[in-house]
Amino acid sequence: MGVDKGDGYWRRLIRKLTSEVEELDADDLSADVEASGAQKACDCRSGQEVTVLGRLRSVELSPGDAVATLEAELFDGTEGVTLVWLGRRRIPGIEPGRTVKAKGRIAVRDGRKVLYNPYYELQTTT
Repeated sequence: MGVDKGDGYWRRLIRKLTSEVEELDADDLSADVEASGAQKACDCRSGQEVTVLGRLRSVELSPGDAVATLEAELFDGTEGVTLVWLGRRRIPGIEPGRTVKAKGRIAVRDGRKVLYNPYYELQTTT
């Protein structure tokens, strides 16, 4: 006798087969956020002390003659948060594609959520 997997199983399977890779990646990231106890970026508000978890989409170094600044866009599957380290041009391990957990107080700059000089942990992939 076969195992009845139910309608939910088949709906999820069909969705995985027909969804875009970026959408599936966002779903996986969002699930990781919930499992880690971090907050979803879309739920974070200005002035709030937060812990976010996500993958770095981009890392930008400040030009040579400007004040040393390293900026990285963290995406958690719901929204992006810009991580900004003042006085730094490079941090080993902070590179696109890396998963990072960051803690700090959310600010809003030019309509984007920002964490200045966050405490961070580089996550290992399993």
